[in-house]
Amino acid sequence: MAVCGSRTHIGNFVGNMTARRLQCSLSVKSCTVSYNKRGFQNVTKANISLGNKGRPNNFMLYQYFTTNVAKRRTNLNPRKGFGLEGFRNLSHECFFSGIASASNVSSDNSKGTEQIVDVVNSSEAKISLQLNSGSFYLPHPAKAKTGGEDAHFICTLTPAIGLADGVGGWADLGIDAGLYARELMSHSLSAIQDEPKGSIDLIRVLEKAYVRTKAKGSSTACIVALTEGGLYAVNLGDSGFMLVRNGCAAFKSPSQQHGFNFPYQLDCNNAGDSPSSAMVFKITVVPGDVLIVGTDGLFDNLYDDDISGVVFQAMEAGLGPQMTAQRIAELAQLRAMDHTKSSPFSDGAREAGFDYHGGKLDDITVVVSYITE
Repeated sequence: MAVCGSRTHIGNFVGNMTARRLQCSLSVKSCTVSYNKRGFQNVTKANISLGNKGRPNNFMLYQYFTTNVAKRRTNLNPRKGFGLEGFRNLSHECFFSGIASASNVSSDNSKGTEQIVDVVNSSEAKISLQLNSGSFYLPHPAKAKTGGEDAHFICTLTPAIGLADGVGGWADLGIDAGLYARELMSHSLSAIQDEPKGSIDLIRVLEKAYVRTKAKGSSTACIVALTEGGLYAVNLGDSGFMLVRNGCAAFKSPSQQHGFNFPYQLDCNNAGDSPSSAMVFKITVVPGDVLIVGTDGLFDNLYDDDISGVVFQAMEAGLGPQMTAQRIAELAQLRAMDHTKSSPFSDGAREAGFDYHGGKLDDITVVVSYITE
């Protein structure tokens, strides 16, 4: 999440940002905690029109998990295969990696408010759906030896994905926030498995995980589950997810921030934000939709049409979700190291009054899920 000052021309900037993020984490009760319509409008401006076609756009480690691969394709997703050859299938029901706007959205965007997103006719959503998921993780080059500060899981028994991004500013205190992120996701996975079948409550899951996590540090959190009603998600901070349909962005979760580069975060000292501050989403989906869940290392460096463009190309080529995740992550890292091109992070920095150009080098986690019958 936080960036090391590895590039001399931005060292002071990112160093100050890291320190300020941690300061906000340690004394967040003194910060103004609000999330209103203005914030949601800013996100709406970044979304792609559903009428646009995605434009074209690629090691360290990858993880792959397949969830009941569909045996037949729909007319929305007419590929002959998912490109699974050469990847390892995991036989256990859940996989955990610790190292390794849209139409009809409610305008009330206060914290903890449920957002109902209907991107298809409700009658179209009454079919049995499943997830075919794969992930790819690129730690910040300076943090590769320790595995970085992101963590994620993929579960199939209760189809769900979760990820967390540890706040790197804790390193100034000799604390590896990646430990907090990994423990938070491990407890989230356990809490999901404890949920009653057919009635999962993701806020309850996040609350249980938060209470059980004892490591020092803080992190963002995003959990997305596939239910009979569609996608059900909770997101706290600047990690998030987006839904791509027919090569175009259909929905993107808003980022929750106290200020520029100060995301909402769960904190070991109970001084940060609470799980109840997370935004809750329920989204109708159809076969052929593609879900992308990522940390801010993804969304700070790639625009929506960059991501949807890679997805479009991957679907046309018949690639599987893990390879799609890899291509997205590698493009994000290339943009992070590019000092010349604009990025969502540099756009935000300039709006906040900072003279910043290029991407932001960071841990990058990408989980891609194909939604199939």
